[in-house]
Amino acid sequence: MMPLVFVHGFMGGSRQWPTLTSALQGVVDVVTVDLPGFGENADRAAPDSIAGYADWVINTLGTKGIDRFHLLGHSMGGMIAQEIAATIPERVSRLVLYGTGATGALPGRFETIEMSKWRAQSDGPRKTARRIAATWFLEHEYAPAFEACAAIAERSSLQAINAGLDAMHSWCGVHKLESIDADTLVIWGDHDRTYPWQQTEQLWTSIPRSALAVIPNCAHAAHLEKPDIFNRILRDFMTIDVPVLYPESV
Repeated sequence: MMPLVFVHGFMGGSRQWPTLTSALQGVVDVVTVDLPGFGENADRAAPDSIAGYADWVINTLGTKGIDRFHLLGHSMGGMIAQEIAATIPERVSRLVLYGTGATGALPGRFETIEMSKWRAQSDGPRKTARRIAATWFLEHEYAPAFEACAAIAERSSLQAINAGLDAMHSWCGVHKLESIDADTLVIWGDHDRTYPWQQTEQLWTSIPRSALAVIPNCAHAAHLEKPDIFNRILRDFMTIDVPVLYPESV
């Protein structure tokens, strides 16, 4: 089976995908990574560019002997996934861009990148991790999955937080969208506080072979807030053999 590589987002980690291995059993081999500076690789220095993270993922997959693969990127990981798909298009089969966009400055975000950097310096990494992780859920810190996500986020150092924010702020992938060749699924929670609809719509309408799934009543962590719906959508996309409805067909 072809592997499906999961790339987590800002202050995320490989442990944030608890239900997906079983949900995708028999469909794909699930491969997760921990980006440098985050999760299980929190002790490593984080790159300060999306291209730097993309190169790291590509090299890591090479060391694992993974040549061709499906790719899912969440949030900042979706920016990294776009960069990977543009860099090695011949190796990416199907692409899932989840809770993400092509404009790294994050217009419409719950707060500006500059404010997040200032507050991280002022509040420290642990408080920053919990505060930002709360925005990922519709019910904020009262969401059942919040504590587990916050614990992953808390591993991030101040260097990794600043580097990740700088990487997003300096990146723009808009000019590459029309050249993405992979069949692509765009997934968005309809109350996402980080990536508003305009970012999602841009991905959906600009990538040539893209389908859209909007999951209702959830925010930035739809895979944890509505896991059954998310897993069903992802499994269907990984197994479907007939054309899906693309923007130009609607």
